[in-house]
Amino acid sequence: MVLVVLALIVFGVSFALAKNIQTAKIAPLLRGLSLVLALVGISTACFKQIDAGHVGVKSLFGNIEDDVLQSGLHFVNPLKEVKEIDTKTQNYTMSGVHDEGEKEGDDAIRVLTADGLEVTIDLTVLYNVKADKAPFLLREVGIDYRDKIVRPITRTKIRDNAVYYDAVALYSSKRDEFQNRIFKTIEVDFNKRGLELEQLLVRNITLPQSVKGSIEEKIRAEQDAQKMQFVLQKERQEADRKRVEAQGIADYQKIISSGLGDKQLQYESIKANLELAKSPNTKVIIMGGKGGSPFIIDTK
Repeated sequence: MVLVVLALIVFGVSFALAKNIQTAKIAPLLRGLSLVLALVGISTACFKQIDAGHVGVKSLFGNIEDDVLQSGLHFVNPLKEVKEIDTKTQNYTMSGVHDEGEKEGDDAIRVLTADGLEVTIDLTVLYNVKADKAPFLLREVGIDYRDKIVRPITRTKIRDNAVYYDAVALYSSKRDEFQNRIFKTIEVDFNKRGLELEQLLVRNITLPQSVKGSIEEKIRAEQDAQKMQFVLQKERQEADRKRVEAQGIADYQKIISSGLGDKQLQYESIKANLELAKSPNTKVIIMGGKGGSPFIIDTK
């Protein structure tokens, strides 16, 4: 349309120049140029290219049409305005880390839990615009749907649902349940406005420092208790080992004592005397009486 407007301007200038004798010769050239510009402008305005991952929404004098243009090249009325709407996956991050979210500075969500504590939540919303709902979204909300729908609805629903959970449960055991709950509530509102919620990522939950310190102390106490249980188990195992060893020694002694009769002792004595006799050292062996033990006198 810019070329068409430029053509009208050139055409008007040509009429002004035609009134002057000195510039009258230029007027026909300008009229021809304006005609070429008009033709080029109209032809280019009739064709509209929609990029991949986008849809085109047509409007004529502010009236938005319900049918959409898919990606590709389309022939449209040059008087109609076509706005491209991104239908690819988009994300909106609200974080307490500087320059990590969509807003500068600390943009984390602060909520009150069931036990009256303030918890800080970092969140990322993954969503897309439904292609067939793009005209409705543009008509009812406008092109700035991120600030009008995505951000306020997400923050409100998180605050509304956090009050059903204690801070510690929200941080640990109920985290997945909380995430699923807010997903369902946000999804309903998004669908009503032409948006599709793909995924909700609770990136971080920060507890108050006092609660965090209590949790850390509890974890340390549990770790110490587990360590003590291990030590006690090890000591019991060592006691069982010694008890088994002592029982084995006692059984051995009992077996030996029960098996050592007079004949066995005499036999063992004879074996010992034979070993002494083989010794190269000079010695005198005095044999005792019946059942007595020999005396060894070394004469070396």
